[in-house]
Amino acid sequence: MSDARTPGFATLSVHAGAQPDPATGARSTPIYQTTAFVFDDVDHAASLFGLQAFGNIYTRITNPTTAVLEERVAALEGGTAALVVATGHSAQLVAFHTLMQPGDEIVAATKLYGGSINQLNHSFKSFGWNVVWADTDNIQSFADAITDKTRAVFIESLANPAGTVIDIEAIAKIAKDAGVPLIVDNTMATPYLCQPIRHGADIVIHSLTKFMGGHGNSMGGAIVDAGSFDWTSSGNYPLLSEPRPEYQNMKLHETFGNFAFAIACRVLGLRDLGPAISPTNSFNILTGIETLPLRMQKHADNAMEVAKYLDNHDRIEWVSYCGLPTHPNHALQQKYLPKGAGAVFTFGLKGGYDAGVALVSNVGLLSHLANIGDTRSLVIHPASTTHRQLTDEQKVTAGAGPDVIRISVGIEDAPDIIADLEQALAAF
Repeated sequence: MSDARTPGFATLSVHAGAQPDPATGARSTPIYQTTAFVFDDVDHAASLFGLQAFGNIYTRITNPTTAVLEERVAALEGGTAALVVATGHSAQLVAFHTLMQPGDEIVAATKLYGGSINQLNHSFKSFGWNVVWADTDNIQSFADAITDKTRAVFIESLANPAGTVIDIEAIAKIAKDAGVPLIVDNTMATPYLCQPIRHGADIVIHSLTKFMGGHGNSMGGAIVDAGSFDWTSSGNYPLLSEPRPEYQNMKLHETFGNFAFAIACRVLGLRDLGPAISPTNSFNILTGIETLPLRMQKHADNAMEVAKYLDNHDRIEWVSYCGLPTHPNHALQQKYLPKGAGAVFTFGLKGGYDAGVALVSNVGLLSHLANIGDTRSLVIHPASTTHRQLTDEQKVTAGAGPDVIRISVGIEDAPDIIADLEQALAAF
């Protein structure tokens, strides 16, 4: 591409990070399905292991197929660098591993994906990391929750499952004033609908399994470094600011500057924790991203049609879709996601828990399964599945009460999606 102009989003979705293969001329990025790579000589090997040169050693750490995916995701999010790993959950693990020491705290939004709530509440405690919850409907609660032990603030740009929008800029200011990074999970929105770095985020997390890959066939996760945070001044991030004995006492932030966080996640987290993505999954997700802007617009347009239909149905108690003008987050949606409110939202059935179970049991075109972001329309009853491990109070707080249905609207024809919901609602 020419350097004379900045490419548009759709162009970056197709081209960022990729060139014809120099060995074969292949236009699509090849799948480099190998575990390891031959060194030029001993000195070359030493420079790679010592971080004096960039290159491939072992696919757990770097791989040429995955490198293209990393560059593309970073370009779409407006970051300085990215690291791609096996899943969205492992992206969170590696990111927090780079920031946290035993006894440190994360301030997290109450409205998060149920698996993330479980990870923060339970699994991370094994590392001695603690979570303090803040109310997304009360921005001041984030400031009130921050202490001298806080090392990160964690939110979702578009919350799963309710599809609500959070005021990223307001929380980014709170985090900046406190001297801690803001981490934003942008899985549900994707950079097509929202770019959190533009609104003050320091780190962006993705489950690439969802809308970025988009076809429900491959798992992956990403960490994007905005290059905006000072990792040294506070002394609170020793993995980045202090000498690393495994790398000849190199100080990663001093050496790598505005992409030091991405480097640290790779050479201190991925290297030792090991959640590497397979080259084949990287290839599949790369292929999916090529159509990201086309798919996301169709997802959002379809979701609006479905939300309007449900909002006028006599068996529906309520619809939580921020694209509807009546939604309390509609103004935030217009600010942060002006192209559309995404594909995932929730609605409440008259009849509560039993009605929710009946609906998901009677769909035909829609698939009842625990995923979002597929080309196909998906539906689930979170209280009995994805959020089942939470208490009843936590379920309600997370937007997954007993009457709640979550729908991930696909790219089929909207009248067909609506017809399937109509027959399912009529069946009980």
